[in-house]
Amino acid sequence: RDRLKITEPETVYKRYSPQLSHLKKERFLILVLNSANILMRDIQISEGILNASLVHPREVFKAAILETAASIILLHNHPSGEVKPSLEDESITQRMVEAGQLLNIPVLDHIIIGSRNFYNFREAGLIT
Repeated sequence: RDRLKITEPETVYKRYSPQLSHLKKERFLILVLNSANILMRDIQISEGILNASLVHPREVFKAAILETAASIILLHNHPSGEVKPSLEDESITQRMVEAGQLLNIPVLDHIIIGSRNFYNFREAGLIT
């Protein structure tokens, strides 16, 4: 596997758009990064409709801890093709950021992939 350094959301979009943009179901992944922001692994957390019951900090950070992540990026697709985050997306992101702070595994970004573009929470000011 090539060692992809992630320094901007466009890198994530280019890498994952081909596999996520056409899906009919939402898929939620985490990207596990080392201390140099090199992608160590991507892990699928859930598939189906994204809501609080399907994506829980316990599952996200269990995977991150097992992989000895220095940080993570949250990633999911919107089957509708639209990238505007839902209220659930915003709530989940906030919960993950708070959990990451407690565990010292920062959530660097949350990226939503649509049919032709993406949205990222960091540039929108929703993750600081």
